[in-house]
Amino acid sequence: MSRIATVICAAVAVAAGGYWLSLSNSNSSNLLVSTAEAQEAEIDTSTVIEMVQGAEDAPVEIIEYASFTCPHCASFHQGAYKQLKKDFIDTGKVKFTYREVYFDRYGLWASMVARCAGPEKFFGLTDVIYEKQSEWTRAGGPAEIVDELRKIGRLAGIDGDQLEACLQDGTKARTLAAWYQENAERDGIQATPSFIVNGKKVDNQSYTDFKKLIEAELGS
Repeated sequence: MSRIATVICAAVAVAAGGYWLSLSNSNSSNLLVSTAEAQEAEIDTSTVIEMVQGAEDAPVEIIEYASFTCPHCASFHQGAYKQLKKDFIDTGKVKFTYREVYFDRYGLWASMVARCAGPEKFFGLTDVIYEKQSEWTRAGGPAEIVDELRKIGRLAGIDGDQLEACLQDGTKARTLAAWYQENAERDGIQATPSFIVNGKKVDNQSYTDFKKLIEAELGS
């Protein structure tokens, strides 16, 4: 999935109406944030929590940039990531940081659900969101898609009111979008999944090649 990260409105714009976030359903009011407002607002991205696994002092640091709507990201998380976690993250050799990329509004909504219960449940929710990606991304229109994401959140034990509050948090949505933009511009992210391994940008590759790269870093 290769798309150029430009400005916030291009990353998460809704084509109709010039809005980049619109949650519409019978149980909650609409949240409409204009792209102009998103660009002009002063946004403090330092409030965004980094989602991290592994030892803080691990000799290798891997940052993954991924979109919840990216099929290649889903493949990575259902395959290579599980092996990476077993071999290197759980053994204290790799500190793994997951950073979301928002190429579309659906990826942003999925991120807001994944983050709703805090860091403790984030990676578990991420696993389920990727596992069910082909279901929720093809559920229909925006209302149907967000309903499927709500189901995932509820299955993870998130209270209905809490989940709705997360999905309707316009400040959080703007902050996440600005945070994504800062990250993408700084690290030159144009495709997902992309990785930063000890400060060096790495493209998606087989786990065999990824393992060799990590082992080289461990031996250096």
